Amino acid sequence: MKNIFVSNLSFRINDEDLKQAFTDYGAVTSAKVIKDNFSGRSRGFGFVEMTNDEEALKAIEELNNAEFDGKVMTVSEARPKTDRKPGGFGDSRGGGSDSRGGSGGGYGDKSRGGFKKRF
Repeated sequence: MKNIFVSNLSFRINDEDLKQAFTDYGAVTSAKVIKDNFSGRSRGFGFVEMTNDEEALKAIEELNNAEFDGKVMTVSEARPKTDRKPGGFGDSRGGGSDSRGGSGGGYGDKSRGGFKKRF
C-alpha cells in the first residue's frame, strides 16, 4: 500500500475528482482533499492511497507536473507524519526570555511600569 501526496490542486477539486485522476493507473483505496477546519475550503493538497506499489509509482511518475483542472500538480510519495513540538504560533508554552515563559518586552509591557501611551 502506497500513500501519495498531491499538492498544488485547484480549489475546485474534491475527493471524487482526485480519486478519478488516479484510477487510470490502478486501484485507489482512498482519496482525500484536505480542507481548512474553519472555512471548509480546500487547502490545495490531498492524499491518495493505492493498493499496488508498482501502480502507485507509475501514477506518481506520470502525474507529477501534469496539468489537472488548470493547475500543474506536484505528486510524490507521502512521508510519514512527524510529531510537532509545542511552541508554535500562538502557543504560550514557547521558550521565551522572561520567567513567565513569554518573550517579554515590547510596547505596553506591564513589567516596565504599566501601559504607556505614545501620544
